[in-house]
Amino acid sequence: MSEFAASSSAATATGRRHRVLVVDDSMLLGKMVQEMLAGAPDVEVHYRQTAAESLKAAVAVRPTVILQDLMMPDVTGAEMVRRYRSLPETALVPVIVLSAVEEPATKAELLAGGASDYVVKLPDRVELAARVRLHSEAYARLLERNAAFAALERANADLALERERTDRLLHSILPSSIAERLKSGPQVIADTYDAATVLFADLAGFTDFTATSRPREVVELLDEIFACFDRLAVEHGAEKIKTIGDAWMGVAGLPVARSDHAAVAADLALDMRPAFDALVARRSLGIRLRIGIHSGPVLAGVIGRKRPAYDLWGDTVNLASRMESQGEPGRIQITGATATLLGNEFVIVERGAIDVKGKGIVTTFFLESRKPA
Repeated sequence: MSEFAASSSAATATGRRHRVLVVDDSMLLGKMVQEMLAGAPDVEVHYRQTAAESLKAAVAVRPTVILQDLMMPDVTGAEMVRRYRSLPETALVPVIVLSAVEEPATKAELLAGGASDYVVKLPDRVELAARVRLHSEAYARLLERNAAFAALERANADLALERERTDRLLHSILPSSIAERLKSGPQVIADTYDAATVLFADLAGFTDFTATSRPREVVELLDEIFACFDRLAVEHGAEKIKTIGDAWMGVAGLPVARSDHAAVAADLALDMRPAFDALVARRSLGIRLRIGIHSGPVLAGVIGRKRPAYDLWGDTVNLASRMESQGEPGRIQITGATATLLGNEFVIVERGAIDVKGKGIVTTFFLESRKPA
């Protein structure tokens, strides 16, 4: 087996097809190069005689190597290299410049300008085929690396987008400070707060409304009401904890502790009431809002892994719930503990002693309004 045939056989084993674009104004030399490479089964040769033809062919053929004559009648080889580099289809394609003589200064200029190699024509056919394969293989590896980098960049972008979505979702269902703690890694979040104020709001008459309404109307009403309550909670610095059927639960004083938690909850309740009344009045509904509030120590934490939820536990939560369920439609019932914390800044009237389920006799109060400054 000849040296040329052996190298062709070895190159064919890689499975790559080398597409060569030969550009030379001399048809004789161009054909000679074609014939020199014709014996290589893995090399596909295309010949063009003019600069214009070669640029069109470079886009159409998508060569893996360009053999460019240094001296052409209408343009220099250096200018052709610049033109190849300006085209997206050939910006990275290796360009081997063919020159009639060895000119070190010209060679250095061409290599600095983007040429990949400089060969005095005509070289031995084995050498020429070897150079073609060398540059073509390097080009193929470059494209593979670029494709891998692009895939990695896309994967990183997708990962960043997914993290952003997860982050937004986490912050939408959990208080911001709790979400940030969870982002730092898996952990059990369970905190005790010595003082907080829990608020429950429930819709009196909602069961009758659902019995005579379409499901879509029911869901749309709840969505509008609870969205309003959520917005008011943010405005007042309180935290929405969850909704339970037609009830809304919120808290002031955690997860970031604050000394005015009772006043925050009171102001929130006082703003929820007219906002709710205006909303149901527009729909001509007979639903009333019933609110209950109690202040005291609370245990708070995150439960669940697939759908984590921030929740509250303790006697304070239970009593706040009783204040709502055993209150009166259209009113805000509070305990003595909350009334004491509110002091003289609010208008509070005593309701009297009521029998609270699970607690016995409890003296409760109605929150009417905030006193003028």
